[in-house]
Amino acid sequence: MGAFASEVLGTAMLILLGAGVCAAVTLPNSAARNTDWLTIAFGWGFAVFAAVYVSGPSGAHLNPAVSIGQLVAGNDFAPGIAPTFTNFLIYVAAQLIGAFIGAWVAYLAYKKHFDIAEPGTTKGIFSTGPAVRSYGWNFVSEAIGTFVLVGFVVASGQTPSGLGPLAVALIVVAIGLSLGTPTGYAINPARDLGPRIAHALMPIKGKPSSDWAYAWVPIAGPLVGATLAALIVPAVLAI
Repeated sequence: MGAFASEVLGTAMLILLGAGVCAAVTLPNSAARNTDWLTIAFGWGFAVFAAVYVSGPSGAHLNPAVSIGQLVAGNDFAPGIAPTFTNFLIYVAAQLIGAFIGAWVAYLAYKKHFDIAEPGTTKGIFSTGPAVRSYGWNFVSEAIGTFVLVGFVVASGQTPSGLGPLAVALIVVAIGLSLGTPTGYAINPARDLGPRIAHALMPIKGKPSSDWAYAWVPIAGPLVGATLAALIVPAVLAI
């Protein structure tokens, strides 16, 4: 239960700050409106820093892709928490709940801005979408970005909290700057699905569709990329 609560809290913090920077860049009357991709990339990096810092007891996975990577690699999820499929499901449930909560808190923080938002502009605050829609190549982009993230974690032989908040934050910033623009770099199924569900339920005037036709890409791509990283990186390091 301690690990479950830790993952809920950490993932909620991640999405609150991550969706928060997207809201700041997007919504009317925000002082940060129309600032550039650097703001997004570093905002998400700082969000990861804070989230890892507050969720140490669970290993600070905050991401089903990290959890499946640890499971496939056979690494403990956290000290004393074995990499079992049951624990994987518990972690994923906590991450999805935390992401859903974080999205709602971000919405409440910007409630009056959402009330005057231009129709059709709010979905990207909460969930990702491709710059050029091509489901197969979008899947590849998400898999590659997640391979980098999970490969970094697996290669260390530690959990994200063991690596430290700054190390994980910097790799997320690097992925955002280098690989993020094709799809908005979910690299985390919970980060995309939880807020996408929340957005579908939010009473935002003129909100666009939640784009469920695309929703499988930021779920499947990261899970495949993470699995490949967990299989390939340890094998290469063992040579």
